[in-house]
Amino acid sequence: MKRTPPLVLLLTVLAACGGDRADESAQGTAASVPGAGPDSAMPVGPTSPQDSAIAKDLADAPAAGVGIGRATARMRDASGRDLGEVTLTETAQGIQLAGQLRGLPPGQHAFHIHTTGRCEPPFESAGGHWNPTNAQHGFEAPGGPHLGDMRNITVGADNTVVLRGATPGGTLRGANAVVDQDGAAVLIHAKPDDYRTQPSGDAGDRIACGVVEMGT
Repeated sequence: MKRTPPLVLLLTVLAACGGDRADESAQGTAASVPGAGPDSAMPVGPTSPQDSAIAKDLADAPAAGVGIGRATARMRDASGRDLGEVTLTETAQGIQLAGQLRGLPPGQHAFHIHTTGRCEPPFESAGGHWNPTNAQHGFEAPGGPHLGDMRNITVGADNTVVLRGATPGGTLRGANAVVDQDGAAVLIHAKPDDYRTQPSGDAGDRIACGVVEMGT
């Protein structure tokens, strides 16, 4: 039988140990977004019924950039301060919204699409929820939800949020279009949506608004 030289055997063992350490390192960093702070860590899996629902919405909607059409909404608060931009991407399942916002109060907030493209403080000018199918409001309400209903967003202690949401259906300019003659707006409310109360989930004041603008 041919013997393996001791030096070759030693190098083989060291290489195997190094590979194990690299695998452990990769597993330890997979749950965080590169470049993000500790508050931006993303859970590996859903930790609550609401997280599970959000995960399902996002799994059903293709990633941003793979859609049929695109629009944007520049978000501002009642003082006119720029909070960032939300991108709306039409997909086969509905409309996906994504963006990074700043300057919002920490905690959970309702996040909806409204029927009118006007954002005059206190943002009542944006009208009610986008609801072309005349449904009831809320994911937990019989006959719901509106097409403009989305899951609550959670703003971090640093007043920022990286958001992704998906509508239950609709298009930007096709059947059940969000962008019609009087436009549309994206709204954020002071409180979370309870997903049941009519007509808007007891979500409180409107604290941020952005007019939906179609891309060229």
